[in-house]
Amino acid sequence: MKVNNIVIVGGGTAGFMTATTLVKLFPEKNITLIESPNIKTIGVGESTIGQLNRWLALVGINSQDFMKSCNAVYKFSIRFNNFLKKNSGQFDYPFGKPMILDDNGMNLWFVKKILNPHTPVNDFVSSYYPIMALVNNKKIYENNDGSLGDFVFSRDVAYHFDATKFGIWLRDNICKGKINHIKSEVKSIKTNNEGIESLLLDNGKLITSDLFIDCTGFKSLLLEGTMKEEFIPYNHILPNNRAWATHVDYNDKEKEMVMYAFCDAINNGWVWTTPLWESIGTGYVYSDKFITDENALIEFKEYLLKKGHNIDNCKFAKIMFKVGIHKRLFVKNVVAIGLSAGFVEPLESNGLATIHEYLYFLSTILERGEINQYDKDLFTFSCRRNYQNWVEFVALHYALSLRDDTPYWKANMNRVYDKSIYDLLPTQTDTGFMSSLQNKVFDNIFPFGSGISCISTGMNWLPMSDITLRYSNYVQKFDYDKGKLLINDMDKRKNFWDSLVKNSPSLYEYMKKEIYDEL
Repeated sequence: MKVNNIVIVGGGTAGFMTATTLVKLFPEKNITLIESPNIKTIGVGESTIGQLNRWLALVGINSQDFMKSCNAVYKFSIRFNNFLKKNSGQFDYPFGKPMILDDNGMNLWFVKKILNPHTPVNDFVSSYYPIMALVNNKKIYENNDGSLGDFVFSRDVAYHFDATKFGIWLRDNICKGKINHIKSEVKSIKTNNEGIESLLLDNGKLITSDLFIDCTGFKSLLLEGTMKEEFIPYNHILPNNRAWATHVDYNDKEKEMVMYAFCDAINNGWVWTTPLWESIGTGYVYSDKFITDENALIEFKEYLLKKGHNIDNCKFAKIMFKVGIHKRLFVKNVVAIGLSAGFVEPLESNGLATIHEYLYFLSTILERGEINQYDKDLFTFSCRRNYQNWVEFVALHYALSLRDDTPYWKANMNRVYDKSIYDLLPTQTDTGFMSSLQNKVFDNIFPFGSGISCISTGMNWLPMSDITLRYSNYVQKFDYDKGKLLINDMDKRKNFWDSLVKNSPSLYEYMKKEIYDEL
């Protein structure tokens, strides 16, 4: 299958990220984007993760070029509240790489927790991730001299932005003049043995192509609607399927503009809060199996009022989504990118992440020159493996919860998960993960820099305890003397990071001066 002509059906963030990728990486190909003038894009992707920087680098975009146009603010972490239990408090999943002290592994903190049981769980990430000094102090420090460890500003920061405006910026600044942009409805679709033969638009144009990319959102007009590809639901693992979303005004920009997305677990789901430059994006994610849309809106409004927000002029948008992925994502000459392929749920900011990851997979196939069935199946396999990883990671936030204060949270406590989720964490009785403090001290029991360690520790799932150390080392009483010395070094390093950033500008001050050019 030779691909010289490519048609993207659907605009929005997915459509124009797709067009941008193709324009930048395959300028010799003819790209057409067909965008309905009547469909409003879904603006749930206002929070990104650091991996977006890989895509930005690949297509040659500097983040400061689009931030001002997209109401953007830097993001350094994701903060979770009350996921373990009601009123259990907060923990973070910071971006960047952890710094292991003297090659002794991440287990050192767990010894600190054993010796000092009242140590807050968020001390775990503060002890290993230099970026947490910035999060905790609400400071911006670019680390050009390397004094803040391996934290790399251009690699490790992410963004809160208006995803709709981001798509528009890509359209006007990258794609304009390089693609054939048609605003029209697809009236009918003709198929043949090769897949889609042509699209008839309501303006009378007949569109043909070698490859059709479906960016039509949950409608999945081409992959599901035309190619009749089966959709595989995952609502047995992730129950949420609704969200109410809005924007609220700042009361105090300096105080409320934080560099983390805030995910707050409440009665029937969780609320996201993402600080943008001009306003705060927020939404309530829930399941209609446990609460009606009307009552969820009431609950959401009550939440915002308790947080001190004025909601008199807020416009609330109801978003219905389906959790799952299609069985195949590349069928004949049709490939899906974005919501038309599949969706997890908004937790962990995975929506835009799957877009650029799937685009990367597609680009490596197109780079080969011609496409065969193996390439198509490899695309499906790569995307579905990526999707499965996201599902398991997001499900972990619910699986480890001990909340039982509402039917929603009781159902999470009693849910039986697919086997794969149980492989994410090392078992506490697996002695292969444990090594003696008197030898190498600690092994790395979690994947290096993995968010799994941050989430599980934040949810009080601790793979090392006094019992496991005694059991693993055949002793009735474990010798912690060497661990105590190393813990002291670890605490000194954490305090040094805090002191290093103390005099740096706040996030608001930095954004105001460096991005928005305001005095």
